[in-house]
Formats: sequence, structure tokens, C-alpha cells
Amino acid sequence: MMKNLLPSLRESNRYIRFEIISKKKLDFKEVKKNLEKEILTFLGMLELAKSSFKLVNYNNNEGIIKVNRKYLSKIKAALTLIDNIEKEKILIKSKNVSGILKKIKDGGKNGNNAAPDDGL
Repeated sequence: MMKNLLPSLRESNRYIRFEIISKKKLDFKEVKKNLEKEILTFLGMLELAKSSFKLVNYNNNEGIIKVNRKYLSKIKAALTLIDNIEKEKILIKSKNVSGILKKIKDGGKNGNNAAPDDGL
């Protein structure tokens, strides 16, 4: 039987809520493929693997990305450099960052506003 990791040994993740501003609605597959490709170009394969990048949720040109806490600023920088997906001009805006997925999904509707930036 395998024991769970102690909380102090687990990776600390952050969730980034973002919005894609474009003229058309983009689907999950093309966004995921292009985000990974562009971040891979910016960070390289080793850094992408260490960052634990994962597109958790995406619909209506808004999504949530899970990333290792240590790579938060690098991923946010990579997102700002992305200017097109499938030859469609876009702009990606980070809306907020949180360490709790439920909090970022709510978007601060329950009075618990997610921090606009993690400060790392």
C-alpha cells in the first residue's frame, strides 16, 4: 500500500484564469495545441515539463491553466507573447491567479476575490 505525500513535499500549484480576445470562438483542441506549442518555444521542453502546465478548462474564449508555483511568472510571460492561433489574431489576458481551483472557477462571485496576481 502506498502512502500519501506529506503536504510539505507536494508540488504547490497555481491556477491562472485567462481570456482570449479574438473575433471568433476558438475550440479547446486548437487552443491547447497552440498554447503548448508556443510555451514550448518560449521555455523549452525541460522547463515546460517542470512547470506542470495543463489546460484544465476552456470554453467561450475563457480558460484555466494549472501551473507549478515556481513557473507562474514564466508562463504568464509566455502567454503575453502569443499573438495568433490558427492564423487568427488574438490577445491573451490573465484575469486572476489562485492556489485553489474552486476559487478561480467562481471568479470571485462568492465575495472571495481571487488575487489578481500572486506576486512571485
